[in-house]
Amino acid sequence: MSGDKDLNTSVELSKIKSIIEEAAKRHKSIEENLDPSLKTEPVIQKQFEETPKEEELPITIQVSDETTPKPDDFEITDFDLHLFQNGTYYKVFEKFGAHLCTKGGVSGVQFTTWAPNANSISVIGEFNGWQEGLNEMEKIHEGGVWSCFVPNLKAGDTYKYSINSNVDLPVPQAGNQYKRKIDPYAFRSELRPKNASVVHNINKYKWNDSDWLEKRKSHTFKNSPINIYELHLGSWKRNYDNNDFPNEWGYLNYGQLAHEIVDYVKKMGYTHIELMPVMEHPLDISWGYQVTHYFAPSSRFGLPEDFMYFVDHCHQNGIGVILDWVPAHFPADEHGLAFFDGKQIYGYESWKKGFHKDWNTYIFDYGRPQVQNFLISSALFWLEKYHADGLRVDAVASMLYLDYSREHGEWEPNIHGGRENLEAIEFLKHLNDVVHKYHPDTMMIAEESTAWPGVSHPVTEGGLGFDMKWNMGWMNDMLLYFSKDPVHRKYHQGKITFSLWYAFSENFVLPVSHDEVVHGKKSLLEKMPGDSWQKFANLRLFLGFMFGHPGKKLNFMTTDIAQYNEWNSETPLELNLLELDMNKMLNLYVKDLNNLYSSHPAFYEVDFGHDGFHWVDFSDAASSILSFYRISKDKKQILLFTLNMTPAVRYDYLFGVPEAGFWKEIFNSDAETYGGSGIGNMGGVKSELVEYKNWKHSIKVTLPPLAVNVYEREK
Repeated sequence: MSGDKDLNTSVELSKIKSIIEEAAKRHKSIEENLDPSLKTEPVIQKQFEETPKEEELPITIQVSDETTPKPDDFEITDFDLHLFQNGTYYKVFEKFGAHLCTKGGVSGVQFTTWAPNANSISVIGEFNGWQEGLNEMEKIHEGGVWSCFVPNLKAGDTYKYSINSNVDLPVPQAGNQYKRKIDPYAFRSELRPKNASVVHNINKYKWNDSDWLEKRKSHTFKNSPINIYELHLGSWKRNYDNNDFPNEWGYLNYGQLAHEIVDYVKKMGYTHIELMPVMEHPLDISWGYQVTHYFAPSSRFGLPEDFMYFVDHCHQNGIGVILDWVPAHFPADEHGLAFFDGKQIYGYESWKKGFHKDWNTYIFDYGRPQVQNFLISSALFWLEKYHADGLRVDAVASMLYLDYSREHGEWEPNIHGGRENLEAIEFLKHLNDVVHKYHPDTMMIAEESTAWPGVSHPVTEGGLGFDMKWNMGWMNDMLLYFSKDPVHRKYHQGKITFSLWYAFSENFVLPVSHDEVVHGKKSLLEKMPGDSWQKFANLRLFLGFMFGHPGKKLNFMTTDIAQYNEWNSETPLELNLLELDMNKMLNLYVKDLNNLYSSHPAFYEVDFGHDGFHWVDFSDAASSILSFYRISKDKKQILLFTLNMTPAVRYDYLFGVPEAGFWKEIFNSDAETYGGSGIGNMGGVKSELVEYKNWKHSIKVTLPPLAVNVYEREK
């Protein structure tokens, strides 16, 4: 259902009012964060059969005269049109879409959109019975920009664009053809399965994260700890008896999620969260990666203000927020961007260039200036309006290569005969340049799975301009290595050392994401070989090596509870596992490892250069032993990591050390408190004047089974 017709609600008006009033009381903490000069509807959005109209709500939107926008504020100037036609109207969301304003003393909404192949466009909605021809837009530029003012509309009203076009249709039929489309620039959408756009004022929230934003300006990601907790809001936790936010799926409201997630993430010692796409999408099982609304957070979890509160609450508690963002493709849903005005204006027209057969989605036309405006504006929108600390750009490899997941004859080469999508390359450079110009203290992270050079290098140096890139090669090699029975690992030592040959060619994030624990790939715990004890020991060893390896860190939400089952987006995270001893101890292990990471600069200050890492020994493949140092920027802190990749205990194992003294054992994954056997070195060992390889001094230590140990020389 699309909201195109009036629907009879089964909920009585009085009951609706009662429920909303009660919800507003329960969530007063969120409501208090709204600018007091801008009264609004309650920020807790109920999952009604009908989208509630403003007059049905107990609180009416009242905007003071001094803050009331006038139509002139949203008038498209010749200069705006010039920028739009050239792909440099970077904040097009400020005038395109639906904006509340007054004209001649009458309140209403100014609508603007782009549809170059339209003959006519009507704004339709409940306010006019979804009838074409009553509120027609005017074509204000030959490039296809349309605009109109509709009086008496208010926040909460639903609408669509009804587009009449002659494209690919016989002339006699053309007058009867209408495409009912969402507003590509809408700030809010109806709850699926309905999909009409909703008028909304997103400028009314009063932020309280100024301290965080100011602090962010003085920090650089390169020498700061970045330890990311990746999560999916719809399956992190559910409550089917949620009186404050009743819905049949058990979803929590953004505000509820804010408190529960922040409490957990803060307790565990993560520095950031990364949200799988929160942008509105019609299909739950797409996990958000098939986006229809590039300027609207999903209504599954509440209103835009609720999501602003979510980010605000994270920032006030010292947690950064990274959003997954999808400029690689868009879904084929009839109400969305596909064939928006009868023609594929947002995507490539040729199926060989414009269709993803794996995902049944369309690919954006990166060479079209208006599409560049749309996407770059969307990126800036989430950073500006929702204070996001960074964007993780999804499926970059699919953008870069014209033959991505295509067989011979299914793709078109570029003008030079190559497989590179030259338009996408220039778009990514343009995107990153603009984002860093407007928001230099935010992060742009690429999920790029190939060996494309310079992904995280500056555009001025020939790179794509991202700040960081996911190290998919490291992830694949590590998971393959750790899946091997320890008795066979000696034959695969190169898998675990190879990543250091290229570790500093990019600014890498080490990801163990949702993609690795779904669709038959097994959970991270179940990837590990051996009996239950060995699985947990291997998982601790894997994470210990991950945190010692150069690169920023990312783990999916199922990792730190050692979930046995694969992740399922339709069921909640199995947090009840923390009632089991081994899972509880693994969770404590991750917490302590996170805190060790954040409190020791050698872990993170030099992640992207050779100066922060030094092999001690990787030659003992027969015993599957590894050792290396991590070094702080000022070289005053040196940490020794030793790893025993087998269940055999190694006694009196010799390692060279750069300085004489007592080397304190500051971390042992085999500690009993983590579920290990309790074998260790009684708190540390004193070095001896015994030369070992290139080191004048050395230490003899016991290597626990399937364990990582970390040492630091006492001053």
